[in-house]
Amino acid sequence: MLEICCGDGFNARHFYSSKASSIIALDFDKDAIPHAKRYNSATNITYVQQDIRDGLPQGHYDNIVWDAAIEHFTEAEIDKIMAELVHRLGPNGILSGYTITQAADGTKGNDLHEYEFKNKEDLRRFFTPHFAFVKVWETIYPTRHNLYFIASQTPIDILG
Repeated sequence: MLEICCGDGFNARHFYSSKASSIIALDFDKDAIPHAKRYNSATNITYVQQDIRDGLPQGHYDNIVWDAAIEHFTEAEIDKIMAELVHRLGPNGILSGYTITQAADGTKGNDLHEYEFKNKEDLRRFFTPHFAFVKVWETIYPTRHNLYFIASQTPIDILG
């Protein structure tokens, strides 16, 4: 498994490490990786400081997770990263993750976000040039609108 933009490593440790045989977890933040190693280490997790705009680790992965971080990239960067993600997924690999939508008034929810998605269709358009099977769904709460995604080159049950 590959987790891109892993932050402090909480998800890698508490959600993925009990299921994945090995995890490479990346983040560009020079402070996040030492924190992850100290507080969220596990024998099957390797934390790496790396900016995904500069490339991804070699190899093929069954699952690549991109949680709460796709919005930190420009449209052009997202497209470039998507193209590389396709080459890093194994033949039955799945890309999964989530993001938030922009505010109803069009303002950014966070100044660090480069691109906030308007709705499911806006997010889906980034995947369809690269993946044969794409599903995007949402949850809407009074203070938060989340978009979730999975993408693959082969059909998977959840896409049914």
